[in-house]
Order: sequence, then structure tokens, then C-alpha cells
Amino acid sequence: MSTVFGLIIQGKLPAEKVFENERILAIKDIHPVAPIHILIMPKKEIPNIQSLEKEDWPLIGEILEVAQKIAEEMGIADGYRLITNNGHDAGQTIFHLHFHLIGGKVLGPMA
Repeated sequence: MSTVFGLIIQGKLPAEKVFENERILAIKDIHPVAPIHILIMPKKEIPNIQSLEKEDWPLIGEILEVAQKIAEEMGIADGYRLITNNGHDAGQTIFHLHFHLIGGKVLGPMA
């Protein structure tokens, strides 16, 4: 695994884990944009949404389940964003599929 997330998954870089199982890892973002900012990713190295294969779709469902669980545990189930960027033009900087779970304040409209 060649990205910073790959190194975190392998245990070669530290991170504050919020959730982990055999397929999914969720960590606190080190540059949060809101009081709660969690990164949820598959442990399988998938660069972005467009790179998903048919056999990867169950991972997306599991990521959504994990996002719901974390939102409940952190008290933001009534209002949060779950965002992923796909490609350079969308602002993706780490090419390992991940979702930003953002909440804990009123987020307002998106641009």
C-alpha cells in the first residue's frame, strides 16, 4: 500500500482509531473542519469511487453502516455530511478511497 492511509492500515503510521474491523478502518482527521471529522476507508486499496469493481460494492454498504454507527455514538445522527472526492478535479489528494464523516456543528449549505 503506497498512500498515507495504506501506511496507517499497516500500522506503520499512528492514527486515532474510532472503528476497525477486518475490512474497514475509521480514524479521526488530523486537520478537522468541524468538531467531528472522521475518515472512513476500506482496508482494501481502492483509489477512488470510479475504481470500484462489482465485488467491492458490499464494502460501500458496510462503510455506510459504519458511518451510521459512528454518527449515533458521537451524537450527530440528526445532522452530518458523508463526503468523498473522486479525482484531482474534485479535490482528492489521497488516492485511497475514503469518506469524510463531518458534523458536530451547523454545517450550512454547500457551494
